[in-house]
Amino acid sequence: MIELRKFTAADADAVRQRLYPDLVPEQITEMIGQWNAGTFDGKFFRMFAVLSDGEIAGTVSLLQQEESCVSFGIEITEGYRRHGIAAEAGAQILRYAAQRGYRKVISQVRQDNAASIALHRKLGFVLTEKTVNRKGNPVFLYEKDL
Repeated sequence: MIELRKFTAADADAVRQRLYPDLVPEQITEMIGQWNAGTFDGKFFRMFAVLSDGEIAGTVSLLQQEESCVSFGIEITEGYRRHGIAAEAGAQILRYAAQRGYRKVISQVRQDNAASIALHRKLGFVLTEKTVNRKGNPVFLYEKDL
C-alpha cells in the first residue's frame, strides 16, 4: 500500500540517506520546512513523501503554473522502482490536484527516461511537445486534463 504524506523533521535522516546524501542534516531540515510551507515563489506547492510499507520510497510534488494548472514531479528511489509505486503515487497526486480544483497537469520528462515516459502514458498524459530544457537536455512535454 502506498501512502502520501507531508515530510516531518523526523524524516531528515531517511531523506539524506535516500535522496540527498551530500547534504548535512540541518540543510535537510531546512528543506523539509520549505517543502511544508505550501508555497514556492508565491505559488501553490506541495511536496509529499511517498511511503511504501511505511518507508520513504520517494517524493511526489505539484507546483502551480497557472490558475487552473499545476506541474507534476515524481522521484522513486533505487530499490523501490519497478513495483508500481510511481503509478499508484502518481494516481493519488493527480486525484489530489483535481480535488484542489486544478483542471490540467503538465510534466517535463527527459527523452532518455523510458521509465518516466511509460509512467506518464500509464497515467493518461499526452505528449504535446519535444523541446530542450534549461540544462540543455532534450525533453518531452506532457499534459493531462483532470
